[in-house]
Amino acid sequence: MAEQYGFFVDSTRCVKCYACEVACQQWHELKANTVHRRTVQEECAGTFPNVTRTFTSLSCMHCENPACVEKCPQGAIGKREEDGAVIVDREKCIGCKTCSAACPFDVPQYLEAEDGGLKMDKCDMCLTLGREADEAPRCVNTCPTKALHFGTLADMAELAKAKGGSQLEGETKPSVYVARA
Repeated sequence: MAEQYGFFVDSTRCVKCYACEVACQQWHELKANTVHRRTVQEECAGTFPNVTRTFTSLSCMHCENPACVEKCPQGAIGKREEDGAVIVDREKCIGCKTCSAACPFDVPQYLEAEDGGLKMDKCDMCLTLGREADEAPRCVNTCPTKALHFGTLADMAELAKAKGGSQLEGETKPSVYVARA
């Protein structure tokens, strides 16, 4: 494989504005109240009056060793050689939800297909929108606080290191780094 790409999420900058979620929904023409390819998660800690809230924008982890690829009985999920993006071939997907059971991050979601069945849907790093190799996904470009970053894992590791962040843990080796407040 050429070089794995991924995300760095600087939770110290995220203000839970949902611009990343909205941009993703709009650019991919996803109807409201269906799937969310990217979601802003909230963690609360402490007790009143010392309560902290941390917001983290996450999507598919585009794992180095994706369990969804290994478990898909139709071979509908693959990992691109050129950038490590984990993508879905909706023509091959039968909506069996095996990938959902395999994913440790509960990423796969399902949309109703034209034939009435279900098809898996998830972040594809905006590849279906014709993203160029040197261009960031729409969620990153939209983030007003610059909490989201996209690039090679080496570059994301450097950003995370500078902010005291680290790579998310898991057997599948997620391609996401996070700095938390």
